[in-house]
Amino acid sequence: MAAPLRRVLMRRAASAMRGADAKHWHYGPGFDAGRAAAQHEALAELVAASGAEITWLDDKEDGLADSVFTHDPSLVTDHGAVILSMGKVLREPEPALHEAAYRRLGIPILGRIEAPGQVEGGDCVWVDRTTLAIGRGVRSNQAGIQQMANLLTPHGISVYGFDLPLWHGEEACLHLMSVISPLADDLALVHAPLLPAPFYQMLKTKGIRLVEGDADEFSASNGLSLNVLPTAPYEVIAVAGFPKTAAAMEAAGCTVKTFAADALCIACEGGPTCLTRPVLRG
Repeated sequence: MAAPLRRVLMRRAASAMRGADAKHWHYGPGFDAGRAAAQHEALAELVAASGAEITWLDDKEDGLADSVFTHDPSLVTDHGAVILSMGKVLREPEPALHEAAYRRLGIPILGRIEAPGQVEGGDCVWVDRTTLAIGRGVRSNQAGIQQMANLLTPHGISVYGFDLPLWHGEEACLHLMSVISPLADDLALVHAPLLPAPFYQMLKTKGIRLVEGDADEFSASNGLSLNVLPTAPYEVIAVAGFPKTAAAMEAAGCTVKTFAADALCIACEGGPTCLTRPVLRG
């Protein structure tokens, strides 16, 4: 998940979020569609500057404000894309946007998670090339995790489900990737108090070193201080305003680039990882 980023799916906030009702989408009081669009463009510039090719999803004003968070509706494996099933009802139309993009790109569809199964991309963490961890919570359920295992096990990939806490409630979004962000194959940024204990033990067994994000910054940002996007090993993009967490990553050898994201990431509960769906790394 931290190999050099080559191609990524994104969707423009300028159109997707135009006219979005903050209460309807469970966005915070800091949400502002115009400022969110400008901040999204700043992120896109950083992603492009890293050398990654951005494939933009259809740019329509279809009212799907959360579709800017392209990490969640699909998962890409070495064997093709898996079209996921969203735990947030308002997001149910989004996987079709991803399937259409993969067909345009000539990327095979390995399979789909079908209702009542649910899996969102933010709950999926590749521990290594043959080990996928999925957070079991309000957005991804056991039925979905079992379907994913059925799809990937024939390809030599082991799938493990780990229970997540309710944290701030059913309407809030706590994904497994809310508490871990890979920084390199052997390094990850974590908020240890919310890590499932068996998952923590797996990471240690795999020899993955853990960098602790600042707890106060995690709380102040509703977890978004921890949501960072690796564009290459030890090269990350993060939300601005959380210097202690950035310093912890830098002390571990990382270069950290930031962008202002109060109206986009902090207000809407999705960071730079959530705003990108890596399609090709390496």
